[in-house]
Amino acid sequence: MSSVLKTKDLQVVHRLNPMSLTFQSGSLIAIIGPNGSGKSTFLQAISGLLSYDGEVIWNGFNLNDIPVYQRAQQLAWVGPEPNFQFPFTVQEVLRMGRFARGEDSHNLEPYLKDMDLVSLADRPITQISTGEKQRTLLARAMVTQAPIQCWDEPLSSLDIRHQLEILMKARAMANAGATILISLHDLRVAHCMDQVVLLDQGNLIACGSPAQVLTPALLRQVFGVLSRESMGLVLELPPK
Repeated sequence: MSSVLKTKDLQVVHRLNPMSLTFQSGSLIAIIGPNGSGKSTFLQAISGLLSYDGEVIWNGFNLNDIPVYQRAQQLAWVGPEPNFQFPFTVQEVLRMGRFARGEDSHNLEPYLKDMDLVSLADRPITQISTGEKQRTLLARAMVTQAPIQCWDEPLSSLDIRHQLEILMKARAMANAGATILISLHDLRVAHCMDQVVLLDQGNLIACGSPAQVLTPALLRQVFGVLSRESMGLVLELPPK
């Protein structure tokens, strides 16, 4: 695997303290931490959506030196709160994912099927549920075929079946070489990732494999919970 995304002393004033990280191609990365820990800020900064100090490097190039239209070919972003003001159809929203490549003839059927959107393809995006909107945004990100994908809390509005389907699709994309960073609150999902980044109050606490990061000591330090492994990762509140 090769290095696809790096940060060098990345920081956002009053929100994120300096951190240097490296992410490889073909990896699923969980970004975890309590509310206000800096997860969204980190993802927005490395995606070029937020001003920052330090360096962000995509495929060996400094992000500040990459033209905007090329950025859209290299990275896809999915935000946590789908919000649409205009009644584009679901199909039209997916097609927007190909604009940066200068074509709109890409076959959308596999993406509509993967995200369970076939029956909604001609529905206005403003007339479907929040979870359906989220699946539409995820499908649009996949349509871009960008090698770097940043998804901010993509599972929060989805039912369990669609969560599992999206995680399986993310794994397939990583197996094909994509680098996918996903902010999460469910530590059981983080336990299944290749790499975990743990943030707290804008600080990098740990980065490594799930076994290295999701330790009882770190989980109690950062989240204030006790943890033990059974058939899965079990979380409990400590006694007062």
